[in-house]
Amino acid sequence: MSRRIVALAGNPNVGKSTVFNELTSMHRHTGNWIGKTVDAKGADFYYKFNDYTLYDLPGTYSLSSASPEEEIAEAFIKRNSSDCIVCVVDSTMLERSLVLVYQVLSLTDKAVVLLNLCDEAQRKGIFIDSEKLAKSLGVPVVKATARSGKGLNELLEQIHLVTTCAVKPQPERLSDKAEIYERAKAVARNCSSTSKPFKLSALDKIMLGKFTSFISMALIFGILLFITIRLSNYPSELLKSLLDRFELFLSSSAENAGIPQFLNDMLIGGVLRVLFWVVSVMLPPMAIFFPLFALLEDFGLLPRIAFNLDRGFEKCSACGKQSLTCCMGLGCNAVGVTGARIIDSKRERLIAIITNSFIPCNGRFPILIAVISMFFSKSPLMSAVILLGFLVISVAFSMLASFILGKTVLRGKPSEFVMEMPPYRRPQFIKTILISVKEKVVFVLLRAVAVAAPAGLIIYLLAKITINGSSVLTIISGALDPLGRLMGLDGVILLAFLLGFPANEIVIPIILMGYLSSSSLSDYSSLDSLFQILSDNGWTVKTALCTCVFSMFHFPCSTTLITIYKETRSLKWTFVSVIVPLLTGIILCILINILT
Repeated sequence: MSRRIVALAGNPNVGKSTVFNELTSMHRHTGNWIGKTVDAKGADFYYKFNDYTLYDLPGTYSLSSASPEEEIAEAFIKRNSSDCIVCVVDSTMLERSLVLVYQVLSLTDKAVVLLNLCDEAQRKGIFIDSEKLAKSLGVPVVKATARSGKGLNELLEQIHLVTTCAVKPQPERLSDKAEIYERAKAVARNCSSTSKPFKLSALDKIMLGKFTSFISMALIFGILLFITIRLSNYPSELLKSLLDRFELFLSSSAENAGIPQFLNDMLIGGVLRVLFWVVSVMLPPMAIFFPLFALLEDFGLLPRIAFNLDRGFEKCSACGKQSLTCCMGLGCNAVGVTGARIIDSKRERLIAIITNSFIPCNGRFPILIAVISMFFSKSPLMSAVILLGFLVISVAFSMLASFILGKTVLRGKPSEFVMEMPPYRRPQFIKTILISVKEKVVFVLLRAVAVAAPAGLIIYLLAKITINGSSVLTIISGALDPLGRLMGLDGVILLAFLLGFPANEIVIPIILMGYLSSSSLSDYSSLDSLFQILSDNGWTVKTALCTCVFSMFHFPCSTTLITIYKETRSLKWTFVSVIVPLLTGIILCILINILT
């Protein structure tokens, strides 16, 4: 028995990924904006003694090959290897969806139309006569609400009938583009009716208002950061305590087993201690920030934030879609770089990739939170406000860098960015949180651990090896000290950022190691003890400010840098992605040092 191929096609944000997840029992993250799926994902399902492979094609408005999404979807359908194409339609926007449906029907007659989001259509007073629509299109039409699973059994049955040739659709074939638009408009008018006039929701009047949009954005992110800061301290301390005990147990066990002391110190006091630090410092904020961020996305707020930023990026000769990659970069810059695939223009895609490191990722939050809490405010609320201010500055400099690149090495006019505002939807709390933890928290943590292990070994060796009585760590920090002093920092801080290249979370403990002349990663019991150590080594408010600024603007971490090279396939642009934020950070720190 051969396996049958089924593909899901449709506009962005019509619920294709939700249908995919429900039919295949997978849990792909479903974003509430365009460009979330940029390639075809496949999985298997079983129905009535038949094996099927279901492919989720990228969301696209047409099959004109004007973007990577359209190229992938068009190429897949044109291969004519599918036994059935399911055209997923937004029931609240029938006319727009029918344009793509008619383009698909011009390429294949093995199709089923799924009217998704029927619950939202009902709330808006929209009624679609599915029987009349089926007669007009010449293919089966199924009504559904994929989020609740309603209508999907009927969809499976129609897929079965089409793939087994029990039903042979006879679609209306249209080839002329103008004719398709006219026919879509006529069919939508004939097969649907509306009982309620469209009104902008009260929430959208605030989120998209001329004077309230940026205030509401700042308030949302301020609350998000406050929750992250307020709740992450306790689990971080608990986790660190547990891992410290585990480290002592391993060290004692290694000693009892007769393992040489130098090997014990190197592997446990060096490599393992760095790993444990990264886990204890990085895991709690990520476990709070990522799920909350995902819930905002699922609710429909992030597309509106991106929409508000669109005009600013357009004026900077960049694409409005770059605002989406900035939002992605808040979680992880590597994800933001990958997300730049949604930008059609190569020039604008490069601008988005080069400047994404201007957005502080979750890995830089521990440094910023710790320094802000010690030198600027001990109040979690005020710390959140200050951190929000740094985020606003980072977005402003991202736009400025985009403007400079767009007027110099990457000249060109910004392309048009059409973005629909998805409706607000009740988040699927449990599913969204579980998916966020699995796909973001665990994934990013494992990646950080993988790069932190060799960093721990290098740090240990640099601190252990001595030349003329001084450790290599001390010698290098001494050589960097003049530049550090010019930037309002010192050589130890600069060296910590260099050694923190694999993972930004280890910058502060490396600073402590340098100040305390320790051969292993140093720890601190509280922010008060850390503040005392830093103050004793010359830290002032100016030093703290310059450290925060350089934390926001410096070279990308190793994971992001590797991702940049994979996306650009160019050493030149990878190098530019390092130099642009690094020079920005150096210049800003020097200016702060001179002017304050």
